[in-house]
Amino acid sequence: MRILIITAGSRGDVAPFTGLGRRLLDAGHQVAVAAHPSFAALVGGCGLDHRPVPGDPQGLIRDLARAASRDEAQALTRAYADGLADGVAEAVAGGADLLLTAFGPAPLSRTAGEAFGVPVIGTYLAPSFATGQFPLPNARSTDDLGPEGNLAAGRDVLKRAEGVFAGAVTRLRARLGLPAGASSAPADVRPVFHGFSPLVVPRPEDWPSWVEVAGYWWPARPDGWQPPAELVDFLQAGPPPVFIGFGSMAAGQGERLSELVATAVKRARVRAVLQAGWADLHGCGADILAIGDVPHDWLFPRTAAVVHHAGAGTTAAGLRAGVPAVPVPVMADQPFWASRLYALGAAPRPVPFHALTAEALSDAITTCLSEPSHRRRAAELARGIAAEDGTASLLAHIGSESAG
Repeated sequence: MRILIITAGSRGDVAPFTGLGRRLLDAGHQVAVAAHPSFAALVGGCGLDHRPVPGDPQGLIRDLARAASRDEAQALTRAYADGLADGVAEAVAGGADLLLTAFGPAPLSRTAGEAFGVPVIGTYLAPSFATGQFPLPNARSTDDLGPEGNLAAGRDVLKRAEGVFAGAVTRLRARLGLPAGASSAPADVRPVFHGFSPLVVPRPEDWPSWVEVAGYWWPARPDGWQPPAELVDFLQAGPPPVFIGFGSMAAGQGERLSELVATAVKRARVRAVLQAGWADLHGCGADILAIGDVPHDWLFPRTAAVVHHAGAGTTAAGLRAGVPAVPVPVMADQPFWASRLYALGAAPRPVPFHALTAEALSDAITTCLSEPSHRRRAAELARGIAAEDGTASLLAHIGSESAG
């Protein structure tokens, strides 16, 4: 089958689909990934075709932070959504027998699939159906509100998500000659496979029967990748370092964060590898090395702990490596994953980004490394996760569809 994977957002929203795409490729399918132009090298480097969709999420975050009014922010968001809608339609028009869609662009994928007669399967990286068991990621409160409160909080999350693309869906339906008035809810896509481990978030019993928790889809390593020599030398020069990185968060805060991190590393008496990310972390010295993008599946097992923003992908990579975490959540689904790490015992209490100081980070690193239960629990989870095959059920479903 010609399978088109549609995603949008930061690197963490794209990388897991490179691994899923490779598995589909190995199963004999033709695979393309529709993603922003900045990910062409990431997708192509993993042996997959890339179809560009407009949008610069890093620039959008920066511009929204600078917006002088709510109207300006809404105009920026509308322009991003409309560009994405046009790009998704063009990508689907390029030919496909099946669409796999991330949660964010799901309403656009469903609309394009309807217009071109292509079935759509949801491939979501975070819990995306309201449940009484916990508030969904991006809920206004991370506290357990009880079954009714959790359900209400989840429905609020989904309503807000639907609102992001509602206007773009209306305009896209008109452009593609579809009747007006259809729902733009991501929950209207079915079936849905969630790409995280049931050991990390067990499947809620009150979810619809066509919603599954499949297991993680691990990012593919770029063909021919080799670790930088200076990183190998640094790792060999002393005890395992602490990894510190904030992924696509904190753009423009590189100076402040780099100074804060350097102080925390010195205070905690550890060595550290800093991943630049969108914040552009930097630093140097005998105990600090700054790096660019390095596959987490190679680096994390060589570290003593991982300090990160608790994005879904980085959280997963740390658990896969069996190393404890220091979660520093910033926004969106990150407080959810941070709270899961803490509840699972693989991390000390999260340090919210807005409360991050050198002292708080230093203390959290020290607690993480000095409490053996965090490493022990992370290692237990890693063994369980290693026994899972997150792509198996999705591949089986697609195989039955293609056979039919």
